[in-house]
Amino acid sequence: MLPVAVDAMGGDNAPGAIIDGARLAVAAGIPVVLVGRPEVLAELAPDFDHIDASEVIAMGDEPGSAVRTKKDSSLVRAAEAVRDGHASAMVSAGNTGATMASALLRMGRIKGFSRPAIATPLPVLGADRPNILLDSGANAEVQAEMLAQFARMGAIYARDRYGVTRPRVGLLSIGEEAGKGSPLVKEAYALLAEPGWQEVLDVEFVGNVEGRDLLGDAADVIVTDGFTGNVALKTAEGAAKMIVGALLEAFGSSDQARQGADLLAPALLPLYAQMDPDTVGGAMLLGVRGVCMISHGSSSPTAVLNAVTAARDLVTADMVDHLTAAATV
Repeated sequence: MLPVAVDAMGGDNAPGAIIDGARLAVAAGIPVVLVGRPEVLAELAPDFDHIDASEVIAMGDEPGSAVRTKKDSSLVRAAEAVRDGHASAMVSAGNTGATMASALLRMGRIKGFSRPAIATPLPVLGADRPNILLDSGANAEVQAEMLAQFARMGAIYARDRYGVTRPRVGLLSIGEEAGKGSPLVKEAYALLAEPGWQEVLDVEFVGNVEGRDLLGDAADVIVTDGFTGNVALKTAEGAAKMIVGALLEAFGSSDQARQGADLLAPALLPLYAQMDPDTVGGAMLLGVRGVCMISHGSSSPTAVLNAVTAARDLVTADMVDHLTAAATV
């Protein structure tokens, strides 16, 4: 397999944590090529294959103009490596918008999908796999047909990455009834309810789902526009942090509470791991002609390892080919 191109310069903890994560991936048997400034890679990762890039797109840079003007940036060079057949996939913890723009402009869009979408895994308590939320930030404004396209993308992703045999697709709305929601949601509902695409892709449209279903068992894939999806995602993340913080404060409030915490810790640690963003590694950009994994800006070495592993698995599963076939359904 071709190596996974890892943007060594992207992220709050770059390049150290990114290179450490790449080392973990190589130790796990996954080939990696680092992309970044040659002087940095020569000093910190002399044992790695690397692709030289003299520029870095910062987290605060405007994505579109940065990709156009910084053509020798690590993000752009990583996307070009996938396009030119030098890498099988790309992973970056850098500027999310610039990562998306680099992948779209250099790899190209899959014909039949109007826009790419960011698919984010959401933990489900007691389940062995997450739900998929898309779009979670790529497209603030969409049309109904685009939501139908996101549903096809998400179903393929759920099957190829998590082994969901017959994905259940839900449409995020303000009520379960078919008549609930904005005009956009109602129009998208009509498209998603058509039996043809469900039969061809072996998918079940379960109708509208609500915000409370994001972390539940109502659907495997939850579709919405990027504005709503990003707000929903950040709300869930904030609620999770608040709950964890409240528990930690309560556990340290007295000697008795600390003793109870010691007893509960073994049972709570798996839940904490399930909620930790590092566990999934990042979100997937669907709809481009290549595998592009977008990691958290604060990614640790473990997050980089998991992102590279997920990218490798999706290349092995031929996900891009499956998306291409689904684009015309």
